[in-house]
Amino acid sequence: MPLAEAELELLAPVEDVWRFLAEPRHLADWWPGIAAVDPDRRGLAAGARWIARGTGHAPLFRKAHAEDVILIREVDPFRRVHWHKVKERLDAELVLEPVGHDRTRARLAVRAPLMVSFGRKLPREALSRLQALIRTAESL
Repeated sequence: MPLAEAELELLAPVEDVWRFLAEPRHLADWWPGIAAVDPDRRGLAAGARWIARGTGHAPLFRKAHAEDVILIREVDPFRRVHWHKVKERLDAELVLEPVGHDRTRARLAVRAPLMVSFGRKLPREALSRLQALIRTAESL
């Protein structure tokens, strides 16, 4: 399967980034194409299954507002999370690495069978949105 990757230095300590990621509903705030997430009772834990509802904009081969299951495959707190979107057959792995005491390097790798040219932008767009949300939360 084709792979797309991006890396970005987030302007927050790894603990703050992880607290944001650990709330499943926040995924809809930074992952392109997801409008809402309904997590199961396990939250961000290996084996958890979340229902993701798409936005009103339908990418190629998908319906607007379509639902998908997100299976959380692996979680290493404060370091790594790996999930799978079942219908899209998309795998995503986010790796966090502290950079000093107030910054975090985030690396996002995405694999999907239909990773056409516009899909290669997905990791970069997702990390940019994550950065913006973390900075906004910091100012509150």
